[in-house]
Amino acid sequence: MQGVCLKFFVSEVQRHNGKLLYEWLLEQAKAMGIAGGTAIRAIAGFGRHGRLHEEAFFELAGDLPVEVEFLVSAEHAERLLALLKTEGLRLFYVAIPAEYGITK
Repeated sequence: MQGVCLKFFVSEVQRHNGKLLYEWLLEQAKAMGIAGGTAIRAIAGFGRHGRLHEEAFFELAGDLPVEVEFLVSAEHAERLLALLKTEGLRLFYVAIPAEYGITK
């Protein structure tokens, strides 16, 4: 199948509507009929502000990056991005053309 690898990068403590944002994203995708998604917690990272986040720094512990990834159709990608706009969320994302399937 041809589709999109859609990745969002959030903080592990970031919340939306009282839920952890990565959990909220996964729940919304599931409700849309997206077949699967994965949240991966990083061991270290930095973003546009240049602050290094890693477990070794006590003051930044609990604020590590989480990548939330979906392999979806272009239509599902558009719907999910539209939902984020409607919800007023401003998230960094990457959308990469992808081929995906199941081996036989």
